[in-house]
Amino acid sequence: MDDAAPGWDLYRTFLAVLRAGSLSGAARDLGLAQPTIGRHIEALEAALGGQPLFTRSPGGLRPTETALALRPHAEAMAAAAEALVRIASGEAEAVRGVIRITASEIVGVEVLPPILTGFRERYPEVSIELALSNRQQDLLHRESDIAVRMIRPTQTALTARRVGSVPLRLYAHRRYLAAHGTPTRIDDPSHTAIGFDRDTQMQRSLEERQLPITRELFAFRSDGDLAQLAALRAGFGIGACQTGIARRDPELVPVLEEAFRYDMEVWVAMHEDLKASRRMRLMFDWLADGLGEYVRESR
Repeated sequence: MDDAAPGWDLYRTFLAVLRAGSLSGAARDLGLAQPTIGRHIEALEAALGGQPLFTRSPGGLRPTETALALRPHAEAMAAAAEALVRIASGEAEAVRGVIRITASEIVGVEVLPPILTGFRERYPEVSIELALSNRQQDLLHRESDIAVRMIRPTQTALTARRVGSVPLRLYAHRRYLAAHGTPTRIDDPSHTAIGFDRDTQMQRSLEERQLPITRELFAFRSDGDLAQLAALRAGFGIGACQTGIARRDPELVPVLEEAFRYDMEVWVAMHEDLKASRRMRLMFDWLADGLGEYVRESR
């Protein structure tokens, strides 16, 4: 193996070929010539001791086992490179540049927009990137700068603040209740339930709270919070919703209030190294304050 470690430009090209499935596709994505892409892949293979990274197939370039093993490490490098660009986009004490925030789908769509709008109006030179995912993105590898999480962060080297807890209760649309009546118990077979599909974390959480709810109860199953909320608003059946969100819609009526009570913690977290950036500190505090108001209104 070559003594010189491969540079980021080679790994960036490698990732582009992985994602595009061809040299021509990677060339378009990166704005480079196809021969340059080919030379980068050859150089990376040579630096790795001659191990081939791709084989040709009728459907394009197929990654080898070596390429698949390298992928998570190259993606970590890509996330770190993006973080460096965001940090370098504004001086440490300047309130300008880029901030990348991650949040769950439901929080990102239903809760954060007015909070982020207020921040942008106060600090118009800051650009905001919002990544919506129910996956717990890794702040340590700088996939995002700041995270809004509904469970306590467990990673070390993070600055985290507990904002409070948001009640999750069961609701049904007035139209559904008019057609089917009001349920008297959670497992009532005459009613239609909305819930998770393959989210084992939610199942474990319900079991820990000794709530008698399993996947088989649901006639509408989705691990997408927004899909569940849309089904609830459409009158498909009975489903869980954050009280702060449900109260905005007078057509959603709480049901089975004594049978189901579930509170979710709300946390804001960022890597402790980002405390040196004024815009990151300001956004962290702004999110904590805005989410704190949302939590109070939800009680």
